[in-house]
Amino acid sequence: MDKKKKKLIIIVSVLILVLLLGIILVLRSFNFSKNVVSSTTSMIALQTSYEEDFTTAGYTLDNPNIIVNPYGNSPLTALVMFETEEEVAPEVTIVGKDDLSTYEHTFEKSKIHYLPIYGLYADYTNEVIIKCGDVRKTVEIKTEALPEDFILPSDVYKDEEYLTNDLYFYTPSSSGYTCAYDVNGDVRWYLTNYALWEINRLENGHLLVSTERLINSPYYMTGLYEMDLLGKIYVEYSLEGGYHHDYYEMPNGNLLVASDDFNNEAGTVEDYIVELDRTTGNIVKRIDLKNILNMEDGKSENWIEYDWFHNNSVWYDEKTNSITLSGRHQDAVINIDYTTLELNWIIGDPTNWSEEYQKYFFSPVGDDFEWQWSQHAAMITPEGYVFILDNGNNKSKIEEEYVPASSSYTRGVMYKIDTENMTIEQVWEYGKERGSEFYSPYISDVDYLAKNHYIVHSGGIVYVDGENSNQPAGFSENTTLVSDTVELLNDEIIFELKLPTNNYRVEKMSLYAANENFVLEQATELGSLGTTLIDEEKFAPFLITHELDDNYNSRNITVTKEKDRLVVSGQFLRNTSFNVILYQGMQANYYNVKISKRPYTALCVDIFTEEENENGIVVTKYINAEGLNGEYSIFLEIDGVIYDPDLFVEF
Repeated sequence: MDKKKKKLIIIVSVLILVLLLGIILVLRSFNFSKNVVSSTTSMIALQTSYEEDFTTAGYTLDNPNIIVNPYGNSPLTALVMFETEEEVAPEVTIVGKDDLSTYEHTFEKSKIHYLPIYGLYADYTNEVIIKCGDVRKTVEIKTEALPEDFILPSDVYKDEEYLTNDLYFYTPSSSGYTCAYDVNGDVRWYLTNYALWEINRLENGHLLVSTERLINSPYYMTGLYEMDLLGKIYVEYSLEGGYHHDYYEMPNGNLLVASDDFNNEAGTVEDYIVELDRTTGNIVKRIDLKNILNMEDGKSENWIEYDWFHNNSVWYDEKTNSITLSGRHQDAVINIDYTTLELNWIIGDPTNWSEEYQKYFFSPVGDDFEWQWSQHAAMITPEGYVFILDNGNNKSKIEEEYVPASSSYTRGVMYKIDTENMTIEQVWEYGKERGSEFYSPYISDVDYLAKNHYIVHSGGIVYVDGENSNQPAGFSENTTLVSDTVELLNDEIIFELKLPTNNYRVEKMSLYAANENFVLEQATELGSLGTTLIDEEKFAPFLITHELDDNYNSRNITVTKEKDRLVVSGQFLRNTSFNVILYQGMQANYYNVKISKRPYTALCVDIFTEEENENGIVVTKYINAEGLNGEYSIFLEIDGVIYDPDLFVEF
């Protein structure tokens, strides 16, 4: 046999061998011998299973079908179901301890009745009266006790002459539940799933709260749930950049959402706002504050390069077609034309701002004027005033002039602005007179209820070893936490509630919406988490793997599948190289997981996942299903060593 034939045979043999290996590995990548990643059940899937038991058939007012906590996440609610021969409008009374804790609601006429019952007491046999025309029925609904870690008020003050029976809805920060207290300080509603940030009622009567799922550390959530107080989800909105801090329902029904662009080259967060179309879930407008402001300007003590603005509120003003945003790390409230996205004005101390921005600042007029510092919850009142929660951190941009926490105070403050003459006047404040006992260095809220009727919520009061602290909860040991909510009418306190914890926001709302009617319908899922960027793509006929050893097993690695993504978590020492590899058809997609702890200086909630101890930092990688199709073998690479956990996932 001549040399050419021998060479040809060798080449063909090698090619066949490579092809066979490739076929073997491709077959392996289709996971005939692997285990499927365990899947979690979504809230929407759970509620579909719950609703199988929701029936009125065979039930009457005299013998109704009653399910307590019908969706498994709202324990102080019930669903009462029955049918009547004639169309009637049921009237419901939830009997409280007094008139201000008793609630009534009338539902629409129907023969088939699904009555949501809200505002039950915990660990109590609640009396609920249902009237259908001349027929009256009293039912007793027993509830379970509150969870052992539930936090109750330490002090409540009320002036019954001026109060209504509305509830005070709280969202947690340091610990606790999203919940509502009545004027007596009794818990009348709470969610067991973790909902953060803003809680408010939409025009259609539904609540809008965060999802319980993180999209990125430390507290960026996948999106929002539109739900009722039963815990029933009507719509889940997913956003590529997630959701944090605040949203606003616009006149057209769309949502302005504080979001992020996690793929921006600068690597910044909390400087991005989107408009979400409520009918499609599509993003119809994006606002990148890096295109409007200079990142290096107006630095506060908490300024960090990647979190330079730290937007914590969103407000749309229809009269001026503008949005107002609160940048905590620049001590600045800014207003932007919503059409042109041009900067209109800035409220705050102009110290350390570039010359090009000086024209956007106001000149103070009048007596007793003070700027706001590290502010939250900026809004425009019906009178056109700017209403702000002034946290009061440091009260200067010059370090040598910083005011210590022991001499600081938090206040609600209202400014009257003149955009023609660029002047600003302080027209109202509350909190300064309370001194340091009302000082909250982070979070907190103000609300406009009516003219001369406001809520000022100092939600992040922190003591370290008995002394006022300038840092959020979680930054020190031996801490004592307080939130203090004050309702004022004509400058008089008519309600005050203190809690031994920190709370982000408070909203005063009625228990039932005016148009409250339960609808048994399928939840809608809108929007998208987007495509997760692949850090590296390799053509790989085969992967050389290492058996699972102590180096792997000590990492506490978990791999789970959610409805729309793969979640990989583990614990690693700083600067460890860690990649998740999805392998399909000789193609290896590498997703890098950064092992580095960022100095979060404005940690608003304690779902912080980058916990570090002697074993390293707990990190999580989310790989979205969008853009992936079929079955993938999962490999994990640690410091260049590839491990095969014998798992596959299907998208």
